[in-house]
Amino acid sequence: MSNVFGFVAESRTKSGKSAAKAIRREGRVPAVLYGGHTDPVMLTLNHNDVIKHLEHEAVYSHVLDITIDGKTEQAVLKGLARHPAKPVVLHMDFLRVNMQEEIKVHVPLHFKGEAVSVGLKAGGVLIPLAADVEVICLPGALPEFIEIDITNLAVGESVHLHDLVPPAGVRFAALLHAHDDEQDLALVKIAASSVASEG
Repeated sequence: MSNVFGFVAESRTKSGKSAAKAIRREGRVPAVLYGGHTDPVMLTLNHNDVIKHLEHEAVYSHVLDITIDGKTEQAVLKGLARHPAKPVVLHMDFLRVNMQEEIKVHVPLHFKGEAVSVGLKAGGVLIPLAADVEVICLPGALPEFIEIDITNLAVGESVHLHDLVPPAGVRFAALLHAHDDEQDLALVKIAASSVASEG
C-alpha cells in the first residue's frame, strides 16, 4: 500500500468546461488544490491511477501526498465528482493541510459485532443510516474510520452520534454547536424484518 496515499499530478493553466472536457478526453482528471493560506493550483491526474487509488477506502480519510511537477504537498481529498452512469471521475478537490492546524473531514463508518448482534440474532435487519461522519482534528489524529459496535443493539434500537466516543484528539462536527437533538444524528438501527413481524 506504499503508493495508495500518493498522487502524482501536473499543473495546468487552462480552466473552464471546454478545458476540462479536453483533459478528460486525454484520459486525465481535472482537479484543484486549495487552502493552506496560498493560491489554488489547477491540476490534472492520470485517470487510471486515480481509479486504482480510490479502490482503497482509506484514501478518503487520510493525509495524502500530492506531487505536482516534482514538488510534494500534503492534502486531504475534499471533493469528488463522478459520472452518474460510467466509472469515470470527473473532478477532484484537494485541501492542503498544515499538520499544526485542524481540518474538517468526512470519515467512513464501520460496523462491528454483526455476527453476534443481539438484534440480528433475534431476526432484525441492520439498517445503516449514514455512511460517514464529519470530524474535526489535527491531520495527525485523523482516524481512518469510526467504528460502531452493534453487538448489544436490540431490535428497534439505534445508535446516535452522541453514543460514540471519538478517538483521542477528535471531535464530531455535528455536535459542536447543537443546542437540541437536531444534530444528534441516528447512524444505524436494527429494525424488525417484515418476515419476523409477519411470522
